[in-house]
Amino acid sequence: MYVGTLSFDLLLGDVHSLKEKRSVVRPVLAELQRKYAVSVAETGEQNLYRRARIGLAAVSGDAGHLTDVLDRCERLVAARPEVELLSVRRRFHGEDDE
Repeated sequence: MYVGTLSFDLLLGDVHSLKEKRSVVRPVLAELQRKYAVSVAETGEQNLYRRARIGLAAVSGDAGHLTDVLDRCERLVAARPEVELLSVRRRFHGEDDE
């Protein structure tokens, strides 16, 4: 079994309130869940309306498949015009990890 995680640090575009922030972040989370069947949530920066931190996790029996899914998720977030991807942190845990 392999577990992969991504942590996205995002700068949001023309957002002036927490309500507007939710209207930008929620569709990103929903699309990641729908397209790639990953677990995803806003995990930080909840009180800042122009910043967002999103955490994502996926599990697979095949390391290559998991890498492909994480790559696709990263490209999807990077391609969203309403957010600027500031950084991505990737972690990968394999069967040999303790």
